[in-house]
Amino acid sequence: MKKIAFIGAYDKTDLLLYIAKIFQTVGKRMLVVDSTILQKAKYIVPVINPTKTYVTEYENIDVAVGFESFEDISDYLGVENLDSQYDVAFIDTDNYEGFNNFKLAEADKSYFVTSFDVYSLKRGLEVFGGVETTTKLTKVLFSKDMKKEEDEYLEFLAMNYNIEWEKERIYFPFERGDQSIIFENQRTSRIKFKNLSSQYKDSLTYLASGLLETEGVSSGEIRKAVRKIEKGV
Repeated sequence: MKKIAFIGAYDKTDLLLYIAKIFQTVGKRMLVVDSTILQKAKYIVPVINPTKTYVTEYENIDVAVGFESFEDISDYLGVENLDSQYDVAFIDTDNYEGFNNFKLAEADKSYFVTSFDVYSLKRGLEVFGGVETTTKLTKVLFSKDMKKEEDEYLEFLAMNYNIEWEKERIYFPFERGDQSIIFENQRTSRIKFKNLSSQYKDSLTYLASGLLETEGVSSGEIRKAVRKIEKGV
């Protein structure tokens, strides 16, 4: 099971579900783990009988909430390990405990997801306050204007942490229209791409492609999956 970490204080729940939907559509067995402090997935992902810890299925994606480690999820599911159950796990965390307990220093790929408000930047970087080994991170940046000064400010704040930035940067436009569609999807408990902006869908596709192409999934298959989700098939 490949482990992909999405780290930071910025709200990442919908982003992970949308990318996981692309993975699921090309045939990957997906697990999304919410290891954040607020556990927003409790409220976004519908569940019949929520408990302190649970795994629920949503759009053919398993979503785990409230667990402290992969071992705890294995025990809950009654399996020896998760490798037989899933191809890929996305782990969403905004705290050092989640980073440490899910052993994200050993993740196959790690993303730092943030906007450029000071809270998201500083709280997100606090995750690495207790991390002694260097973590390689790819930036996923939510911004309306994409100013060079914003990126430079992030790197300035990160100087005191054991972080090595990858050269690649993934930008998501911060558009109110996309936000409105995301909120509508939350209300209807569906993952729909139809009315998202082309820029947002392009960024989703680009991020997913960077991971799936290493799994032998072609760019054509990925684009076909995105179109299928757009049509609601």
